[in-house]
Amino acid sequence: MNAFNLATAGMALVAAFAAAGALAQGDAAAGRDKSRICAGCHGIQDYRNAFPDVYPVPRLGGQVDVYLEKSLKDFRSGARKHVSMQGMAASLSDQDIADIAAYYAAGSGK
Repeated sequence: MNAFNLATAGMALVAAFAAAGALAQGDAAAGRDKSRICAGCHGIQDYRNAFPDVYPVPRLGGQVDVYLEKSLKDFRSGARKHVSMQGMAASLSDQDIADIAAYYAAGSGK
């Protein structure tokens, strides 16, 4: 899939979630405190995780809030597989996820 098709698919996903009202309203200030544990991996420049596989850990600051919310909910439900992230997301409420997503979408945590 080329970059244009990927971007178009991402925008369609954002529109679908927004239209369905599936997302909670996030509070970036609350997300700052709730995201402190995230910085242990996602806040380190060029960090590579060695469990379960070696891969570069993405930086979250500036990501789209809808993408972050969906990703965390998918980790929480087990639809997206990553042992560490599933464990981290398991205890998060929908509001926690919305707050964390709002914090990172605001460009924080770079």
